Amino acid sequence: MIVAPSILSANFNNLNEEIKSINHGNVWLHCDVMDGHFVPNITFGACVIKNIKKDFDLFMDVHLMITDPYKYAIDFCNAGADLITYHYEAVKEEDIDKTISYIKSLGVKVGISVKPNTDIKVLDKYLKDIDLVLVMSVEPGFGGQKFIDSALGKIRYLKETKDKNGYKYFIEVDGGINHETARLVKMSGCEVVVAGNYIFNSDNRKEVINDLQNI
Repeated sequence: MIVAPSILSANFNNLNEEIKSINHGNVWLHCDVMDGHFVPNITFGACVIKNIKKDFDLFMDVHLMITDPYKYAIDFCNAGADLITYHYEAVKEEDIDKTISYIKSLGVKVGISVKPNTDIKVLDKYLKDIDLVLVMSVEPGFGGQKFIDSALGKIRYLKETKDKNGYKYFIEVDGGINHETARLVKMSGCEVVVAGNYIFNSDNRKEVINDLQNI
């Protein structure tokens, strides 16, 4: 399983060293971008991602929790994002296909995320065109929340739909991940887990990452 440590839980006073401590094996770097509008918190912008990309050859997994992903996608692409995931709930239904096509035209992979209370089947018509689905297993906006079990049904549905139709998207889960919840999501069909506090609060981050990768 691919592990995507979330820098939301890192110490930004010493970010380079924090990233070095989690750069083990096949990891993505998960970057939670929040605007204080779509979610009630503000984190960082494209300049932080640009600075990280200068020093680290890591897959930059950028999760836009913002109200206008179409407008700002190019900034994150230019900063070094390899994958840009935006929220289904942040875009009008008639603009979802346009946003997918636009992000792809920037030369990066595109993902769509859904909140815990959103029916996963709203994504059915888009699954053939996207590279990743991010299932939120907590309410987006803050770290350290408890895993919401309803995410497991969404993961199973995405796995069954993917296998049935030969789709190519990754299934990613974010929120409340630890050893036990990672085992549950892996059994359900998850391929990428985002973990913040569980990794960055550990005394042995390499060991925790290895454990998650090999569940």
